[in-house]
Amino acid sequence: MYTGKQAHLRPLQPAFIMASTGETVTYRELDARTNRLAHLFRNRGLKRLDHYSIFMENNSRYLEACGAGERSGLYFTCVNSYLTAGELAYILTNSQSRILITSRAKLDVARQALKGCPKIELCIVADGESESDRIVGLQQVTAGLPQTPIADESVGTAMLYSSGTTGRPKGILRPLPEQPPVQNLPLFDFLIGLWHYREGMIYLSPAPLYHSAPQAAVNLTIRMGGTVIIMESFDPERYLELVQKWGVTHTQLVPTMFSRMLKLPEEVRKRYDLSSLEIAIHAAAPCPAAVKDDMIKWWGPIIHEYYGATEGLGFTACNSEEWLTHRGTVGKVLLGDLHILDDNMKPCPAGTPGTVWFKTASPFEYFNDPAKTAEVRSPDGSMSTVGDVGYVDEDGYLYLTDRATFMIISGGVNIYPQECENLLITHPKIADAAVFGVPNPDLGEEVKAVVQPMPGVSPGQELADELIAFCSQSLSRQKVPRSIDFEAELPRLPTGKLYKRLLRDRYWGNKTSRIV
Repeated sequence: MYTGKQAHLRPLQPAFIMASTGETVTYRELDARTNRLAHLFRNRGLKRLDHYSIFMENNSRYLEACGAGERSGLYFTCVNSYLTAGELAYILTNSQSRILITSRAKLDVARQALKGCPKIELCIVADGESESDRIVGLQQVTAGLPQTPIADESVGTAMLYSSGTTGRPKGILRPLPEQPPVQNLPLFDFLIGLWHYREGMIYLSPAPLYHSAPQAAVNLTIRMGGTVIIMESFDPERYLELVQKWGVTHTQLVPTMFSRMLKLPEEVRKRYDLSSLEIAIHAAAPCPAAVKDDMIKWWGPIIHEYYGATEGLGFTACNSEEWLTHRGTVGKVLLGDLHILDDNMKPCPAGTPGTVWFKTASPFEYFNDPAKTAEVRSPDGSMSTVGDVGYVDEDGYLYLTDRATFMIISGGVNIYPQECENLLITHPKIADAAVFGVPNPDLGEEVKAVVQPMPGVSPGQELADELIAFCSQSLSRQKVPRSIDFEAELPRLPTGKLYKRLLRDRYWGNKTSRIV
């Protein structure tokens, strides 16, 4: 979110607009805000490569909280705003953060977390008032500080954490070269080309700003001199309305958002003019083939699929025309040397699933966790993985099938639940689905599905039988759920990722789950 260059070129252009209120912040104002906060960091003794954290919902102070660190050489950790006090405290401590920036809406959780975080020297409430020496209001604590850059500007970057859907979240630390903030990091230069960003673009951000994809997308829009429309939360019809209202040219979504828009009544979907859209990136999880096909029929060739872990190991991309030819793919590898390897680190033949390994495209390590870092690196240190499972076909296209951590072993058979989840989500009575292994005394594990019915659909055994029969038409017997339970809403993050661990742990109880 570095504004220095664009604040001179287009001072009165909106840098961002809040979707629900219309609150607009120009490049000149955003530049002044980030400079004042950068001066505060220096006054509090934060020097290059130090850490601070941000724990807020999407609001009008989020970008300056990031931008100040990006121009003062700091690592900033954007924390999932839905975490509990204990989870927040873990990340604050693990990241060695010295300052926490939060909001009034999240202050109660932050207060609880601070009790266990003595090394947090200052808690800044972005939209609140000062209440003690340790908890201060942003406007009060930065009043009178210079609106001009600090003397020792240096590029900073986010140190984000994995989502923790299968275990403890881990901080992803990338090397931070000593260079001026106006100079892009190499990864950002690559993404600008991959995502077709340009001067004057209008980017609609429907996802939480703490997540890696919105972080990068919004950052690069600001660096390119575009305008960001920030949704405080995602609503499918509101999203379509905003595309039409602001003439949105670029956007990034997750497959769950596609599914929710597709389940709007057809007359609602046809109500809005989406012709301004030039490119829509989707990421965060593999998109079910049926969902992708239906989106292409609706939106046409603007949809591009992007694959890259938070760790930034490697990237692939696939546009709509490639998808129509290679249905079910993510796309050809664009950066990094990709390998599909078996458990013995031997190459898998074309079409045979294995663990996806990349020649590390963006060097990283798990912060303060050399053991975890070693787990995701090849023995010679040249490749990395995040546990994705997939295969490459004869034409060099990558197909993602699941995550290794979600694999079910039932009677010695390896079952990847993504295939069943992708199928269940296409059923007209189902809004969301999760599939995982639960204990079975004979088989070790058996396939369990937990689903969220569409509004107005009654859960029960009749619907469960219907869904099992539906799966049996397309899946081999061992992949079909043996039983189906119902939830009013699945624990899915706004980023689209499912907290499958929270569901699975209910069924394992005191038993030791094979998945860590």
